[in-house]
Amino acid sequence: MRIDIATLFPEMCENVLSESIVGRARKKGLIDISCRNIREYTNDKHRRVDDAPYGGGMGMVMQAQPIYTCWLELCKELGCTPHTIYMSPKGKTLTQQKAAEFSSYSNIFIICGHYEGVDQRVLDKIVDEEISIGDYVLTGGELPALVLSDCIARMCDGVLSDEVCYQDESHYNGLLEYPQYTRPEVWEGMPVPEVLLSGHHKNIEAFRHNKSLEITRQLRPDMFEKYINMHKSDK
Repeated sequence: MRIDIATLFPEMCENVLSESIVGRARKKGLIDISCRNIREYTNDKHRRVDDAPYGGGMGMVMQAQPIYTCWLELCKELGCTPHTIYMSPKGKTLTQQKAAEFSSYSNIFIICGHYEGVDQRVLDKIVDEEISIGDYVLTGGELPALVLSDCIARMCDGVLSDEVCYQDESHYNGLLEYPQYTRPEVWEGMPVPEVLLSGHHKNIEAFRHNKSLEITRQLRPDMFEKYINMHKSDK
């Protein structure tokens, strides 16, 4: 799949996206993530992309034209319209299920806002949905865009060694992940649970599932209730 990020700080995004699992996946061609500098698409000779808000108020607002031109250029390049996302604290909260849905798209265009936001008219014209990574406000959309890109990328074919790598993680199946252990078998007087050393895969699977239920009930009772109700309806 391909993700294009429209940003005022492409170097910032590239520094993160070039590292670790996502960076290796990009080098292997498993996923295509590009960062587009919004300033390159402005008609202003001084490369300005913002102006004072109509109606007054503090700060500046990002103009519609540079973002729209950037989007149009991408549409021409792709030969189709990408699924367009605006990172916004007003958007729907990102979930693992939502990221899984996004990972099925061929092309995604992510807009990073700044200052006091983006001219609403371009959002109304091209944005398919607004996404938030939490109920708080950041200085710009770059960090949320990077979070979203990472979350999507790791579920694309070949990025992780096996689908189990993300299917066993917190939130994927509606539960929080079970605790993990590695060597040594005893650390600071605390041993690894005996069942994990048994080699009995069925017992290990049951232990891990029960631990996931226990941890979810303790830390996220809302998730636990939703999971229990969902599985009741399956019966």
